Amino acid sequence: TNIPAPRPEPPGLEAVFPREVGLFADTFPEETRYGFCGHVLTIAQHHGARLGVAAPVWEAALTLCKYFEKQKLNFWGKKVIELGAGTGIVGILATLLGGDVTITDLPLALEQIQENVHRNVPAAHLARARVCALSWGLDHEEFLRDYDFILGADIVYLKDTYPLLIRTLRHLCGPHSTIYLSSKMRQEHSTAVFYEALLPLHFASELAYRDENENINIYRVTSKQNS
Repeated sequence: TNIPAPRPEPPGLEAVFPREVGLFADTFPEETRYGFCGHVLTIAQHHGARLGVAAPVWEAALTLCKYFEKQKLNFWGKKVIELGAGTGIVGILATLLGGDVTITDLPLALEQIQENVHRNVPAAHLARARVCALSWGLDHEEFLRDYDFILGADIVYLKDTYPLLIRTLRHLCGPHSTIYLSSKMRQEHSTAVFYEALLPLHFASELAYRDENENINIYRVTSKQNS
């Protein structure tokens, strides 16, 4: 999830809202349990200005996890990368389902992801869950090409980042890769423009699942060479 820097507080707020009041602490830690594919995941979320949209578990991530469960997706022995992981829940589930997973986000989110990996992935399998920074369009070329699966949940919401995300997906996606993108279809963020106008220029894309109540779509995306 690419996140704009938090705005500095206006001067004088310190006097109005003293730091020691818990309500105005820098972060609001929360812990939630989720059950998918026979695994119970305990996910920490550090809400606050620093992590911003990277802190919470977004509904699109849960929808993607449910989709894995419903489709009985098998990640055994597969190379997987998650983009804009936030809490890491999707990548963690892929690890527990046998994948060799690289879980990525901007540097500020990595501590939260690492915490959740250690909470949920047994020590014997920790080597299969690698957490590292990836800034779309900047350092994507440091990563492998041709992953088996590329995953992203609610990462299509900032129009300025769309070309960077496309560039990154083009690098990571080989002829045998499958990309799963789960998105809340927010009109105000031109999410549909990404899927209907930008993505088809470079990839073959199909709507794999739609949650009408939550207005969430899951797209299955492959290289045009493979279509």
